[in-house]
Amino acid sequence: MGPNDVTRQNPHLTYKGNIGAGRHGWLRLTPAYSVRLVRDVVAAYPRDVLVTDPFSGTGTTALAAAEHGGRGQALDVNPFLIWLGNTKLRNYPDDTIRATEMALAETLAVARDVLPKPDLWQPAIFRIERWWSRSALTALRALRAAIDLVGAGPTRDLLEIAFCRTLIATSNAAFNHQSMSFKSSAAHASAESFDVAEATLVLDRYRGEAREIIASAAVDLPGTGQILPGDSRDMRSPALQSGCDLLLTSPPYVNRMSYIRELRPYMYWTRHLSAAADAGELDWRAIGGTWGVATSRLSTWSPREVTPVDAEIGRVCAAISRDGGKNGPLLSAYVRRYFDDMWSHFQSAYKHVRSGGRATYIIGNSTFYGHIVPAERWYAIMLREAGFADVSVTNIRKRNSNKHLFEFSVSAVRP
Repeated sequence: MGPNDVTRQNPHLTYKGNIGAGRHGWLRLTPAYSVRLVRDVVAAYPRDVLVTDPFSGTGTTALAAAEHGGRGQALDVNPFLIWLGNTKLRNYPDDTIRATEMALAETLAVARDVLPKPDLWQPAIFRIERWWSRSALTALRALRAAIDLVGAGPTRDLLEIAFCRTLIATSNAAFNHQSMSFKSSAAHASAESFDVAEATLVLDRYRGEAREIIASAAVDLPGTGQILPGDSRDMRSPALQSGCDLLLTSPPYVNRMSYIRELRPYMYWTRHLSAAADAGELDWRAIGGTWGVATSRLSTWSPREVTPVDAEIGRVCAAISRDGGKNGPLLSAYVRRYFDDMWSHFQSAYKHVRSGGRATYIIGNSTFYGHIVPAERWYAIMLREAGFADVSVTNIRKRNSNKHLFEFSVSAVRP
C-alpha cells in the first residue's frame, strides 16, 4: 500500500509531520494538521497567492503560504495562538538573532543564580505538582523569572517559545489520547526532595530548545503573514484582506477535543491565562469548545438559525440523546451548536473568497454512542447552499483504530 493509502493512519499527515519542520515544529499541538497537506495545496498557486485561514490554530496555513512566497492571513479568538502564530511569521534580522543568543546566555546565568530562591512566581495551575516534579518546577520558575527580565520584543518571544517547549518536555502530562493523563511518576512528585542535578538538566534542556528555535528563526521567509484576532463565524477583522485566492483551513473537529486542553500549561506560564474560568469563557467563544462553562452552557443553548442540514442533524442528534445516557442530551446540543456555528462561517467564507477562488477544509467525521456524525458530507451540503460550486470530498486517511473515523478534504470554488 502507498504512503497515502486511506486505510492507513499516515502519521506524516498529522501534527507529527510538523516535528522538525523548521518553524512549524516550534510547538507541539495534537489538533494541529500537517504542513505537508498545506504545502501540497499551496504549491499549485503562484508565489503572490493570498491565503486565508479562518481557524489559525498554530499558524500552519499562514506560515506555509509565507514560505511559498505568498501572503498568509489567519483569524483566531485565542490570544496565545495569535501570539504564537505571529512569532512564527516574523522575520528576524541578524542583529536580532545575535541579541537573542546573548540574551539566552544571560537568561541561563540568571536562572542559575535565582534557582535557590523559594518565593519565585508560578502559575495557579490546579495541582501543579502532578505536572512537574519539585526539581523541574523549581527550574521552570527560575527560567520564568529570568525571561521576565528580558524586554518585550522579538528576542523575548523566541525565548518564550523555547520555554514553552521545555515546560512540556519536562512535564508528567501525557497528551496521547483525548482525556489527558499523567505519567505514573507524577503520583510521587509532591514527595520528592529537590535535586540540583535534575534542575540543571531542565536548564540544559532549555538551552538546547532555544538554540534550535534561534537557528530556524534565522531563516527568512520569502513571503509575509499575520494572525489577526477575529471570529470565524463572521470573519470580521479590520486588517483582514478580502477576496482571497485560497481559503485553506482545518476547523476543530466535532469530537469535543478542545484546543484549551493542551494549551492551558502554555497559557498559564506565559500569563495569557490566569484562572480556569477564563479558559471556559474562551472555549465558549471558540467553535467546538467544551471546556468548563462551555459545557454547562450547552444545556440552555438554542439554535440561532436553520441550517441546510437541520433535518439530518435532528435525526442523528435524537439518536445521540436517546442512547447517550445522562450525557446524551448534552452531546446532542454540542453537535447542533457546532454545525450552527459552521453554517454561519460558511456564509461568511463565501463573501470572503474571490470569484474563482477556492475553499478547502480538512475535517474528520466523528461518532457518538455508535452514531456517525458525517461532518464531511454536511460540510459539502452547507458549502453548496452558501453559494459555492464544484464541491468535492476526498478521503485523506484513516484517523485511528475506529473503522468509521477518517479525515477528509472538502473543497469548493466560488463561481
